[in-house]
Amino acid sequence: MPLTVLTSACRLKPLCRLQRIQAHMMSSHVEPEVLLEKAGRAAVITMNRPKVLNALNLSMIRQIYPQLKKWENDSETDIVIIKAAGGKAFCAGGDIRAVTEAGKVGGSLAQDFFREEYLLNNAIGTYKKPYVAIIDGITMGGGVGLSVHGRYRVATEKTLFAMPETAIGLFPDVGGGYFLPRLQGKLGLFLALTGFRLKGRDVQRAGVATHFVESKKIPDLEKELVDLKSPSDTDVSRLLESFQKQSDLDSDKPFVLDKHISDIDRLFGSGSVEGIMQNLKADGSEFAKKQAETLSKMSPTSLKITFKQLQAGATLSLQDVLVMEYRLSQACMRGHDFYEGVRAVLIDKDQNPRWNPSALGEVSDQYVDECFASLGEKDLTF
Repeated sequence: MPLTVLTSACRLKPLCRLQRIQAHMMSSHVEPEVLLEKAGRAAVITMNRPKVLNALNLSMIRQIYPQLKKWENDSETDIVIIKAAGGKAFCAGGDIRAVTEAGKVGGSLAQDFFREEYLLNNAIGTYKKPYVAIIDGITMGGGVGLSVHGRYRVATEKTLFAMPETAIGLFPDVGGGYFLPRLQGKLGLFLALTGFRLKGRDVQRAGVATHFVESKKIPDLEKELVDLKSPSDTDVSRLLESFQKQSDLDSDKPFVLDKHISDIDRLFGSGSVEGIMQNLKADGSEFAKKQAETLSKMSPTSLKITFKQLQAGATLSLQDVLVMEYRLSQACMRGHDFYEGVRAVLIDKDQNPRWNPSALGEVSDQYVDECFASLGEKDLTF
């Protein structure tokens, strides 16, 4: 019997159908978590875990970092574009639950994840070639680290930016201590302590994104970026600016914090978190009341660590900030509030963390200083 007849006959048999189903299941099962591709002289990184909002895990970091280094030294690669699949999120943060589980039992992931993530953040911050992050969708925590240190960050109306770490007993890491104090006035400190969410064009107005382009124009932008012949920074800037000029969505709306910028500078201008809380309570405005209420829910330890982190980070290089943040990450792994925050927000979702200490006044300066202490030979090194 000819082979063609055999295969067509086979289609009717349950065994063949089962084999086809198994083959399909296997092929869908091995969907890569991150796609690393070349398109002409452009390199494209696509986060590919849309079901978990492209949360960044260690295996993704271990795929992206060496490839990024390789492209940096490759004469056939001129530009790197990083984006995400799924349409909802660029990257909603790091895979914190896995880190928590490891931290509880002293697993090495609690060191490896932060160490390798920060090395990747630094590689992005020092990249020699144009690096364009398309932050179309939710961009928080680890997703901020993959984008904010790059030369170009393109927000769309779907972008939602926040550094919500003080709500889970952590601190705004991934170089937050570097970029946040460099935003206008006390805006960075406000975003770091409160976890305030910025949306769309406001992400660019705050200085977190460099450009704003409407989401529907992103495929055309990507195509034109890929088509650039040996692009210089000037070429990339010119192209991004031309797309921004064509994007007038929400351009008539003022910056969401416009009328509060002077209040933020005044209220968050104190030399301590307790001082900020006093300012907010004494002020009595709706805005101040709301911020006081927000801060009262955050981990007191996280608030104090974050305040000191941003104070120190304002005068440090990105590398020195990441060394400091690695020390802080390990202090959080040794502490109580990170595990409790993850439990309350991500696992049990009762939104009722029991912080220890439970009040700002109970978090001693000595304890905070210890969190910043050198780890000796376990320090992060580049």
